[in-house]
Amino acid sequence: MIADEASLAQLMTASQKGDANAYRVLLSEIQLWLERYFRRRVAPAQLDDLVQEVMMAVHAKRATWDSTRAFLPWLAAIARYRWVDHLRKVYRKAEDELGDHDAAEDSEEEAVMARMSLERLFVHLPEKQSEVIELVKIEGLSIAEASAKTGQSESLVKVNIHRGLKKLSALVEKAD
Repeated sequence: MIADEASLAQLMTASQKGDANAYRVLLSEIQLWLERYFRRRVAPAQLDDLVQEVMMAVHAKRATWDSTRAFLPWLAAIARYRWVDHLRKVYRKAEDELGDHDAAEDSEEEAVMARMSLERLFVHLPEKQSEVIELVKIEGLSIAEASAKTGQSESLVKVNIHRGLKKLSALVEKAD
């Protein structure tokens, strides 16, 4: 059973105070929550790796959680950022494999599906937001390079990325 917000917050508070047993239980509950969260977002073969990545990030960032704030939004933010990173990796890998004629058809199909999913999400964003997200988060350009390419100021590029990712996150959350 996946614990509720209050239970998770209690476990995290105890974990931050050094309670190893509470931390083990917390990690177990987080794992269940993440598996459910990612089940419809990634291919089954990628689920375990992504869950482990997020759990390592939670472990590394556990001191940043503020006990006066809700736990699940903190966890969901970490999961969302790792998911976006994961999509970026899948997209880049698929792009590389599409150039390799010896690559398996499954990899190409996965790349096409990932790209189609991104494009379906991007239609819900203003063009300026989707453009800078594509340039910075997918193609790997710097903020300055994206600014030069789009004609947007660097601060506007950052704002558009932030707002775009926030809207994408809300769309994905709604899809569940």
